[in-house]
Amino acid sequence: MGPRFVLTLACPDRIAIVASVANFLVEHHCNILDSAQFGDVSNGTFFMRVCFAGDSDTRMDRLARGFEPIAARFAMRWRLYDLAVKPRVLIMVSKFGHCLNDLLYRYRVEAIPIEIRAIVSNHRDFAQLAAAQGIPFHYLPIEPATRRRQEERLYELFESEGCELLVLARYMQILSSDFCARVPERAINIHHSFLPSFQGARPYEQAHDRGVKLIGATAHYVTEELDEGPIIEQDVVRVDHAMSVEKCVAAGREIECSVLARAVTWHAERRILMNGRRSIVFR
Repeated sequence: MGPRFVLTLACPDRIAIVASVANFLVEHHCNILDSAQFGDVSNGTFFMRVCFAGDSDTRMDRLARGFEPIAARFAMRWRLYDLAVKPRVLIMVSKFGHCLNDLLYRYRVEAIPIEIRAIVSNHRDFAQLAAAQGIPFHYLPIEPATRRRQEERLYELFESEGCELLVLARYMQILSSDFCARVPERAINIHHSFLPSFQGARPYEQAHDRGVKLIGATAHYVTEELDEGPIIEQDVVRVDHAMSVEKCVAAGREIECSVLARAVTWHAERRILMNGRRSIVFR
C-alpha cells in the first residue's frame, strides 16, 4: 500500500460533493480506505472526512493543487494531511500525573499517533519521569508577577518545537485569554464532568458527600471561556454508596485518562471538524 492521506472538508450542502471527491481520487489513482460524512440540516453545512491511499508516485502537493478547483466550486474549507507526519505535541502537567503517565505509555507502545516534543510543568515532580522517557522537561514556575512572561516562554517553546497541539494533562493553572486566542483548536484540556456543580478544590469529595451516582470526564478544546470550549469526548462510570472517596477518585482518574487519550488520538487522526461551537467527530 502506498502513502496514506486524510482529506477533511466543510461546505454548504448540495448535490455532487461526495461524487466530485470520489472522482477526483479515482483520477489521481487513489483508493478510499474510509469515508464519513454528515449534513447538518440546521445550518445547511456538509462535513466530510476521507482517508485514502495513493500509489508510489502520489505526492501531497500535487493532490492539493489538483483539488483546489473542486474546493473553489463548492466553497469548501478543507485540509489535506499526510498520515506519515505525526502531529508534534507539547504536554503540560502540574502535580497529578495519571493522564501524563497514560499518554506516555500509549506513546511508547505506538498506540497513539503523535510525537511528544516536550513536557512542561509548573512543578518539578515529573522531571525524572520525562528523563526516563527521553523527553525534554521544562520547569516553568508561575508567580503572579511573572505569569505573563511564563506564558510567553510557553508559547515560544510551543512554536520552536513545531508543535500543533498542546495537551493539558491535568495542568492546574488557568491560561490567559491572550494565550488561548493564540492556540485556537490547538489545545485540549481534560477535567471531571461535575461542572458546573462541585467547583473548586476536592470535587470528588464534594460529589461523594452528595451521593453522586455517575462520575465522568470531559475533554474539550481550550477557549477563553474557562472549561466552556467545544467538547470532543465525554464518558461516565457508575458509582454507588458503598464506594469510598478514594475509590471514587480512582474511578475518576481512570476515566480522565481514557477520555483524554481518545480526544488526542482523534485530533491526531484528523477526525474532528468544527461546526460553530460544536465538534463533529468522525470515529
